[in-house]
Amino acid sequence: MTHRFLTYILMAAAGCIPVFGADTTPKGWETIKTEATGEAKTVVKEQEIEIRTAPLSIFVIAPQSVQIKVFTILGRLVSEGNLPVGSSRLSLPAHGVYIIKTGTLTCKVAV
Repeated sequence: MTHRFLTYILMAAAGCIPVFGADTTPKGWETIKTEATGEAKTVVKEQEIEIRTAPLSIFVIAPQSVQIKVFTILGRLVSEGNLPVGSSRLSLPAHGVYIIKTGTLTCKVAV
């Protein structure tokens, strides 16, 4: 199976219903205090979600729980699940380009 990714940011209607339980954090993600993202660069900031990057980390700040999938640029799934309200961090094994899909957007980030 071949995956082809574009560098467009896609917008979708708000109000997606999460598939997973709101109280379970996906494997690899940890809930953090917002202040812990201070050194990270903001990549995407929409009304509903903010995505930041730092060396070997992706931060997601959301006012409501959000379903998320993170892929390598080659299409390999790195993480998926439902993030809780607040700030979460995913520690990555290597630098590279990753595709992040949430209920409301898709974006490409370099870490």
